[in-house]
Amino acid sequence: MEPQGLAPIAAATAAPARWRTVLSVFKLRIGVLIMVTALAGLAAVPASQASFWQVLVLSLSVLGASAAAGALNQYLEADSDRLMARTRRRAFASGALPRSPAWLAAIALLLAVSLGAAAWVVNGLAATFVGLGAITYGVVYTMWLKRRTAWNIVIGGLAGSFAVLAGAAAASPQIGAPALLLALVLFLWTPPHFWSLAIACEEQYAAAGVPMLPVVVGRSRAAAIVHAHALALVVASLLPLLYGAGWVYGAAALAGGVHLLHRTWALARVPERRTAMAAFFASMVQLAVLLAGVVLDAALR
Repeated sequence: MEPQGLAPIAAATAAPARWRTVLSVFKLRIGVLIMVTALAGLAAVPASQASFWQVLVLSLSVLGASAAAGALNQYLEADSDRLMARTRRRAFASGALPRSPAWLAAIALLLAVSLGAAAWVVNGLAATFVGLGAITYGVVYTMWLKRRTAWNIVIGGLAGSFAVLAGAAAASPQIGAPALLLALVLFLWTPPHFWSLAIACEEQYAAAGVPMLPVVVGRSRAAAIVHAHALALVVASLLPLLYGAGWVYGAAALAGGVHLLHRTWALARVPERRTAMAAFFASMVQLAVLLAGVVLDAALR
C-alpha cells in the first residue's frame, strides 16, 4: 500500500508525464522545423507585405497543421511502429494512449482551425500551401506512398517545400524566383536527410516491411544515391545567389553544403550505421545554417 503522504506527489509527477506523452504525438520538433522553413520563405521575399499578426498567425498555422499531420502519421502507423526499435515507444504504438476515433476528430479539428486562421488572417494562397503540406505528409506519404515505393520520401519532401511557399505567399501573392528556389532546396534536402537515417536503420525498416531505399537497393547503392542527391542539393542552394541573395546567405549555403558533402562522401565510401548517422546529423546542420543564412541575409538588406 502506498503511503498516504506520497499519493499527491505521485499524482503531481504523473500529470506532466501524461502531457508529455500527449504532446509527443504531434511531433512538435518537426513542426517547429517546418514553421522555421515557412518563416524563411517569408524572409526570402525582398519586400514583404505581411504584418506582425499575419506572421504570428502563419507561424502558428504551419505549426498546427504540421502537428495534425504528425499525429495522423503516428495514429495510422501504430502497428508498423511496434515492429521498429526506433518507434515502438511512440504513444500509440506502445499503448500509452488509446488509438480511439476521438483522436481523428481532434486531428481534423486542429487542421481545420489552422487552415481557417491562415485563410482569414493571412490569405487564401498561404492557407492552401499550408494545407497541401499537411496533406502531403499525413495522407500522400503516410497512407499512399510509404509502403508502395522506395521513392516515398522524395514526394513526401514536398511538405517542406509547401511550407516555404506558404511563407512566401504570406509576404506577397506574387511568388518569385528566390522563394521557388528555396522551396526546391527543401524538396532536395529531404531525401538525403531521411535516406541516411534509413541506411542506419535498414534492418528495422526491412523487419517492418517498409520499402525504404536501402532495403530495396542495398546500403552501398543507397549511400551513393544519398551523396548524389546531396550534391544536387548544394548546387541548388547556391542558385539564389543569381537572384539577389547576399554574401551572408552564400557563406551559409557554402559552409553547410561542404560539411554535408564531406559526410555523405564518407557514407558513400563506407556505408555503415556510423557514417549514416553522421550524414543524417550533417543534413540537419546544413539546413539550420542555410535557414539562418536566409534570415540574416534578409535582415541585412
